[in-house]
Amino acid sequence: METVQELIPLVREMVAQKPSRKLVKLYVLGGVLALFGAMLGLVETVCAPFTAASRLRDEEDAVAELRAARERQALQTQALLEKDKQPEAMLCSRALANRQHAS
Repeated sequence: METVQELIPLVREMVAQKPSRKLVKLYVLGGVLALFGAMLGLVETVCAPFTAASRLRDEEDAVAELRAARERQALQTQALLEKDKQPEAMLCSRALANRQHAS
């Protein structure tokens, strides 16, 4: 039912037919559920901009966390590579020193 003007003829027609109590209860239940659906739709429409803004903030926070994690991982791998290079340089100099003494 789009308007109340359509509801009034329906009620008059129902009263003229003298429906049973079960049928009246069913119509009332359907009307109440339709009213709740309309109210929920209205609340969702009003609250939609706020939830969209919070979702956008959450996504931005997640992207920032991922970037920070990637930067930390890159720094760790770079530090590990530098640590690995230092002992190799020392080993090479020792090996050369040993060869000079051996020859």
